[in-house]
Amino acid sequence: MKTMTLSIKQRQIIRRLLQVATSIGLIGTICLGFYLWYKGLLTDPSLLRQTIKNFGFWGPLAFIGVQMIQVIVPIIPGGITLAVGPLLFGPWFGFLYNYIGIVVGSIILFCIGRYFGTPIVETFVSPKIHHKYIDKLNSKGWVKTFTVLMAFPIAPDDALVLLTSVTKMRFKTFIWILLLSKPIGIACYSLLLLYGFEWLTQLI
Repeated sequence: MKTMTLSIKQRQIIRRLLQVATSIGLIGTICLGFYLWYKGLLTDPSLLRQTIKNFGFWGPLAFIGVQMIQVIVPIIPGGITLAVGPLLFGPWFGFLYNYIGIVVGSIILFCIGRYFGTPIVETFVSPKIHHKYIDKLNSKGWVKTFTVLMAFPIAPDDALVLLTSVTKMRFKTFIWILLLSKPIGIACYSLLLLYGFEWLTQLI
């Protein structure tokens, strides 16, 4: 594990930059949503999917890339991208692309945390979440707790992955938990948001 030193001021600056980036990402996402709605793509899912198909192989690849990035650097709300997958590609392929992007992104994030250690974790994980879970990380029941939380749709997954990266959990164990638990959370969250969005568009 690499030794890394960050002062409190440096951590605060990084957190502020992340907050700014997240705000910009959220505003950009809202603007894009309004643009797609104005063009009629959000009110006609078949037209939206046909538009995406026109991009061929690059459409799914770009979406998986965005999903990976938002796991590592949360500049776009993860809940939004989870709903966008089924909306763009249908329930099955949308689920698959969400799954691939989140799993790969989580593995990269875990490796970053394990390589740089506690300083990077304390920088990117909010003090509230860090304080909530820090005493549980090296307990005997953390493997089970982490497994349940990874399957839970609204758990702070990215922060939990980073926190777990500095525990004694083996990389192999982490991979198996991720592969087996994430489908549950992804399916519940993305389908809930998708059908909720379709219900909302019918009211507009």
